[in-house]
Amino acid sequence: MLAMLPGCADKGVPVEPFVATDITGADFARDFRLVDHHGKTRTLADFRGKAVLIFFGYTHCPDVCLTMLSGLAMVQKRLGDDAARVQVLFVTLDPARDTPELLAKFVTYFHKDFLALYGDESTIAETAKEFKVTYAKHDSGSAAGYLLDHSAGVYGFDSGGRLRVLINHDAELASIVHDVKLLLGEKP
Repeated sequence: MLAMLPGCADKGVPVEPFVATDITGADFARDFRLVDHHGKTRTLADFRGKAVLIFFGYTHCPDVCLTMLSGLAMVQKRLGDDAARVQVLFVTLDPARDTPELLAKFVTYFHKDFLALYGDESTIAETAKEFKVTYAKHDSGSAAGYLLDHSAGVYGFDSGGRLRVLINHDAELASIVHDVKLLLGEKP
């Protein structure tokens, strides 16, 4: 079903809805101030003009982080030339183990243009709170030490820096591509 956007409804211009959860107008996930794996301090404003996909996780994650980053890499591939207009950001929830060097290797394994973001424990906690990301450390009972249970959605921002959509970690590839095209202002 097609929706009508305010301002377009009177012109009869149909607009396709997001497949994932539309959170346009949400009063959270407004910004961040973190350091990328190149050592540059970043905020959301640095990526204006691009659709931004932000995912929180950690490099030692045994499952969902690997799956999500692999999926986002496939989205980039499907977008072709439009992939240059999308920035994927991976925010570590484990700054104690996720060094800039490890983060650089980790995210660029999936795609050369992905960026990892980090900060100290309190900065990560503040950022996670701003994005309503939950996480908790627990002993894994193995040589790996601890694991983190964490929420696993992707926050999608349009090219104007507005939070628009929350993509579930198990969303189908075609659905993510559809929603990213909407974030880019294109018809899917």
